[in-house]
Amino acid sequence: MSLDRRKFLKIGAGLSFLPLVPSLVSGKTVQASSINSGLVRNGTVITAAHWGILKLTIKDGKITKSEPWEKITNNDNPLQHYTADMVYKSRVKYPYVRKSYLANPNNPKPELRGKEEFVRVSYDQAIKLIARELKKTRDSKGVQAIFGGSYGWYSSGRVHNTRVLLHRFLNVTGGFVGVSGDYSTGASQVIMPYVMGSLEVYEQQTSWESILKNSKIVVIWGSDPLSTLRIAWGVNDQRGLQYFDKLRDSDIKVICIDPVRTQTCKYLKAELISPRPNTDVAMMLGMASHLISVNKVNYEFLDTYTVGFAKFKDYLDGKSDGVKKDTAWASKICGLDEKVIKSLAEQFYDNPTMIMSGWGMQRAHHGEQPHWMIATLSAMLGQIGTPGGGFGLSYHYSNGGVPTCKGGVLGGITAGSVGIWKNGKFVGMPKANQASGGPAWLQQGTSYTFPLARIADVLQNPGKTIKHNGKTVKYPKIDFIYWAGGNPIVHHQNTNNFVKAWRKPRTVVVNEIYWTPTAKMADIVMPATSSYERDDIAMTGDYSNMHITPMKQAVLPEGESRDDYTIFADLCKVYGQKVYDAYTDGGKTPMQLIKEYYDSAYKQTQAYGAEFATPMPVFEEFWAKNEPIKFDETMESIEWVRHAEFIEDPILNALGTESGLIEIYSKSIEKYKYKDCKPHPAWFEPAEYLGNATPEAPFHLLTNHPANRLHSQLCHTSLRDEYAVNGREPILINKADAKKLGIKDGDVVRVFNKRGQVLAGAVVSNDIMPGVVRLCEGAWYDPDDNGLCKYGSANCLTLDLPTSELANGNISHTGLVNIEKFTGELPEVTAFSAPKGAEN
Repeated sequence: MSLDRRKFLKIGAGLSFLPLVPSLVSGKTVQASSINSGLVRNGTVITAAHWGILKLTIKDGKITKSEPWEKITNNDNPLQHYTADMVYKSRVKYPYVRKSYLANPNNPKPELRGKEEFVRVSYDQAIKLIARELKKTRDSKGVQAIFGGSYGWYSSGRVHNTRVLLHRFLNVTGGFVGVSGDYSTGASQVIMPYVMGSLEVYEQQTSWESILKNSKIVVIWGSDPLSTLRIAWGVNDQRGLQYFDKLRDSDIKVICIDPVRTQTCKYLKAELISPRPNTDVAMMLGMASHLISVNKVNYEFLDTYTVGFAKFKDYLDGKSDGVKKDTAWASKICGLDEKVIKSLAEQFYDNPTMIMSGWGMQRAHHGEQPHWMIATLSAMLGQIGTPGGGFGLSYHYSNGGVPTCKGGVLGGITAGSVGIWKNGKFVGMPKANQASGGPAWLQQGTSYTFPLARIADVLQNPGKTIKHNGKTVKYPKIDFIYWAGGNPIVHHQNTNNFVKAWRKPRTVVVNEIYWTPTAKMADIVMPATSSYERDDIAMTGDYSNMHITPMKQAVLPEGESRDDYTIFADLCKVYGQKVYDAYTDGGKTPMQLIKEYYDSAYKQTQAYGAEFATPMPVFEEFWAKNEPIKFDETMESIEWVRHAEFIEDPILNALGTESGLIEIYSKSIEKYKYKDCKPHPAWFEPAEYLGNATPEAPFHLLTNHPANRLHSQLCHTSLRDEYAVNGREPILINKADAKKLGIKDGDVVRVFNKRGQVLAGAVVSNDIMPGVVRLCEGAWYDPDDNGLCKYGSANCLTLDLPTSELANGNISHTGLVNIEKFTGELPEVTAFSAPKGAEN
């Protein structure tokens, strides 16, 4: 996986006069012959999705079956079987405009967004309306008024990358406001460059082969890989799940540290240790103090490869605050017996131990601290960079640790050149407000940027300044949102507050496949094709680069839907031929781009020489054969150990930190003087957790990644029938808690706090610790007139506060709720139906 996994190219500002054209060629009815002369009416087609390479069966031009192209693991991936629903259910089939917006775009009554009916319009009319209102906003309010949204998972293909296509369009037409960071790893991706000199969360891990050969203990801390490895950022190579099969069959001791007995814990028959949520740092501080007390610390490693341990030890000893962070102190906070904390610490020291951490622990108040503390603890053990030891932050994601293969690597669509465009030509660099600071992952370098997780705050408080990663950020005044390829109404925290913020701008445009909650809360909705209604090309394995696979168009587009490339190209035509040429690179079609990316990878394999084991055929042969190309791993990648080069020579292979070493104490962070982020890992009490629970909100809410969706993707499919309870999103409740509340398995419950309320279906089990409940994120928001989410969207209940002034990440795993049995008449779930005025 390339290290710019979530990076957007810099984008600038400026545009000349916008002419309107009378008609658009692509606005006419699309026939099969004009899309793909090789469209299969009866037969099979190979395509790909985040959940793997798929073989689709087509009968009479319709998808009738979806299955994996290959089965290599004991664990079935249910996400692979519902492709037909991804094409035919809950579709946006035509362009729509909200009634008040269509009547008067200058006074569109944004407070009615999501409340009033839609009006169907022609494709040409919608294109002209978007282009006109976009230019009007830029001309009157500047680039800072245009927000290019699209935070969310992109299409798996290298051409139809929805987010990048949107930013490419906004680039050539004048610039936009972007964001830094992401929801997945908002805290960790900012702190880890200070600690380890790299992101860690989106990088290749020590090879699984090395772990299986050398590790004695594997710790799975705060993640459920058997659930999350069903998906990948690009296309799943499935080998991560296969390695967990091998781990199960090995003699390696597996310990799961988690409030929930997860699928992974059960499958591996692992030892379960359950600290209170959000207290992992206190637990690790207690472990660190114990290791010092029993002289099980690798001081030679600390002296050679780290800086700042002495100051951190002073903190452990309580020299600054008078509080010694020993196991007795830690036990009171995390709820574990001192003996458990001590035993874990000594086991880790005495055995080659690989700590595999998830991302959930850093999606919490003060989320910068857990991964910093894991790195510190691993340094004390002296196992970083050693075979079988250390830590890794991507084993649960995109198959980290699967050895990298040697083969051609596909390129993909880009957001274009940085700077100001006029008439389709690059004319210079803008005077940018480069205020996001630090390791800028999403679109840093655009004219205006802000931390992604602060979007509601930005919309509600234009002009406000905040501290962020050593810099100051001034919020822009956004008046036009263009979103494509995401579902922010579901993904952002504190939904009820976010909806209020979403109704602030004058215009919201959405390209969407389905009638998601976000599409229902737009002003203009453009019907987009699913990836099964267009041609593309992809690679499997974000870290392994294992396959190049075709993504053959399987069926005709539903209704008047078009791919995003075409929608944006048609918008560019309204701006003029030169802008269209800049966007399409001289009028290239998607198929020409597919061939271009393939040919580039083909040349790479040729450069390896005759000894290369997996030659690539020419493109025409590859496309006609309709089969993936598989590349092989190398001996070097099989034996690869993360940070081994640094351990071998810390001077020649210095880390990217200020000192070149692992920074247990950061002088850079010290200079920021943040009250909520010290220059070393530390315990901060969360805003809400079991340590400060109240009778009004006594339960800690976990909002884990779901096992049967990709965030909100697939929520509308019939896979939901396999896990929904009484037609609602399931909530996991401990048996003892349920008994006290009079709740039985299968009951519908109301989950509520001061931020919102949802209905959910009770799953009563001892697989979750007392005092904790789990309602997975990603369920579609379905409010009634009183603000009750009828289906069970977890973010109605979550806090929208920043992790700290350093990272400003989200804290979706920090929050308290109450629960009661729902006794009223169950309202109808309408989350998956079209809004008033639109066709299903």
